[in-house]
Amino acid sequence: MPARGQFLLKILPFVVFAAALVGWEALVRINNIPQYILPAPTLVLVTLWDNLGSLMQSWWFTMKVTFGALFLAVAGGVILATLFALNKWVEASLFPFAIVLQVTPIVAIAPLILIFIDSTMAALLLCAWIVAFFPILSNTVIGLRSADHNLRDLFSLYRASPWQTLRHLLIPSAMPYFIAGLKIAGGLSLIGAVVAEFTAGAAGKQTGLASRILEASFRTEIPKMFAALVLVSLTGVMIFLLFNFVSKLVLGKWHESEVKASR
Repeated sequence: MPARGQFLLKILPFVVFAAALVGWEALVRINNIPQYILPAPTLVLVTLWDNLGSLMQSWWFTMKVTFGALFLAVAGGVILATLFALNKWVEASLFPFAIVLQVTPIVAIAPLILIFIDSTMAALLLCAWIVAFFPILSNTVIGLRSADHNLRDLFSLYRASPWQTLRHLLIPSAMPYFIAGLKIAGGLSLIGAVVAEFTAGAAGKQTGLASRILEASFRTEIPKMFAALVLVSLTGVMIFLLFNFVSKLVLGKWHESEVKASR
């Protein structure tokens, strides 16, 4: 693709997004829509700036829950996926529990978790972990099993140990699948953190953005609701871009998915 075409393709999302914001602003102003129904983007930005201190404290709390749950999901998912790939008995025993966690709506079990666990932070971490865990586990298991069977036979022929096979064959084969699962789990951990806090109905300073949204809805402060939602959305976009960068960093020089995308 010519350089001009590549440049237009890169700026197109920003142009479309800016046009959508301008259309939103025009719609509100032309129709004189009250701010308690639909605030204009400019009012949302002003509200965000005026409440930046309290919202950023809540944002930091949400970030701690999100990345704490994601770290636990990655650690637990990778370890369990490795056991599943190396031992079919372990997989047959434990995989049904993983499926049950995946198919059970977090909204349904969050109240029970909040009852059984005294610490609100720990309960929120567990809820977000449940949502983020399965994509890591499932994608990593598929990746570990995707190694070429001819290469597996070659490793067996040269009497490679299970650790050598895992390190030099299975992990490189699984890396694209793991990163794909990481991209999914990153967004899901944020969703899990917000949904869990909605369910908890927590209030006070040591709470996240979901609590700010609830408080604003109770007080009919719709611009503040939108301001908190903007922070949630920007956080999700930041997580997506972060793991896109990780994908390019890890896979960019050798895997087709990133090599072709960079051309």
